[in-house]
Amino acid sequence: MKRVAATLLSGLASVHVWAARPFVTDDARLTNAHSCQLEVWTRIYPNSREFWALPACNPTGNLEFTVGGGQARTDGENPTNDYVFQLKTLLRPLTPNDWGLGVAVGTVNHPEITPGPNLLGNIYAYVPLSVSFNDDRVIMHVNGGWLKDKDSGTHKMTWGLGGEFKVTPRLLAVAEVFGDSQQNPYYQVGARFAIIPDRVQVDATVGQQFSGPSDAQWISFGLRLTPGALF
Repeated sequence: MKRVAATLLSGLASVHVWAARPFVTDDARLTNAHSCQLEVWTRIYPNSREFWALPACNPTGNLEFTVGGGQARTDGENPTNDYVFQLKTLLRPLTPNDWGLGVAVGTVNHPEITPGPNLLGNIYAYVPLSVSFNDDRVIMHVNGGWLKDKDSGTHKMTWGLGGEFKVTPRLLAVAEVFGDSQQNPYYQVGARFAIIPDRVQVDATVGQQFSGPSDAQWISFGLRLTPGALF
């Protein structure tokens, strides 16, 4: 059981679990300029749970940095922790009925793995492309990237394809598939609801790994706070 859970959690961490909630596939957008946001969520599996908190700030208007972490708890085992640092900028901002492009680089530190004297874990980079259709009623996101797993020394190509579909002015349906070059991909579907438009949103999804074990199913719940300019 521990091996199954560890494989699943490391597989999800190898893709971009710090994209805008509830996506794993990232978008070509940043948090508000001269402000910070907070995303918190839990992902629940049959025999384990994850808890994440990822604050992000955009001090210049086109450079977002994220510093945060998560904890995974598997039934009958000690919890494990992950710490994330990421930088993201836009090469072309996304506007309605147009497309946007960005680039992100980051690292994930797994303290329990003893990743080496530089104290870094997985190192990754990716490019998010977003395309808006019908006045933002449909927005599609495509990611392509690379990751180095410092524990095994292997290199992986990462990818993601996701879409957000406006149901009402406050409600979005979301769906995506994502993965890497060395394992079966994952998918999830769900919804995002704006309690206060552009400021407070909640979301929920269900997902699973294609052809994965029963432990590869999850449900997630998240909260995202995006205030206006703070500095």
